[in-house]
Amino acid sequence: MTDIALRSSPSAPVDAALFRQVFRRHAAGVAVVTADAGRGPAGVTVTSLASLSAEPPLISFGISATASTWPHLRDAGTAVVHLLGAAHAELARTFATSGIDRFATPTRWRRLPTGEPVLDGAAWLRISLEHRHRAGGSHLVIGRVEEVGLAETSGPLLYHDGSYHALLETPTREGTS
Repeated sequence: MTDIALRSSPSAPVDAALFRQVFRRHAAGVAVVTADAGRGPAGVTVTSLASLSAEPPLISFGISATASTWPHLRDAGTAVVHLLGAAHAELARTFATSGIDRFATPTRWRRLPTGEPVLDGAAWLRISLEHRHRAGGSHLVIGRVEEVGLAETSGPLLYHDGSYHALLETPTREGTS
């Protein structure tokens, strides 16, 4: 394997296309974030989800400032983050597609007693949206986990090099057989 170093000069910023190309090669878990700020349900696929703190339980994710879901997340007090599994590639594609009703059939969803839209079949975290920070052309969102819902365990859904990939086998943990 040959490493190719492509660099900008120290005084010039890294080219955005090169930056995206590097991160396309980094596998990431896939999540869908849903919210309703009073204008109907909205949602978006994200691959930037991170566990930020266990005490208190905080998570973070990024969303483009131009995303159609951004105004909903900007104005909502709460949201639901869905952790997608191997069987959810089509759901990830749906919530990554612009200009469609992402909650129309065949998407299966319901509302939590607190009002947030939740997708069927995925593990989820209901969060209070605590911080929103402008970061370049995106926003970094930090949420406090208020409630969780588990789903059937399966391999994760990953995003790598522009497409979704399912890890179907669960590796054996060290020390178990």
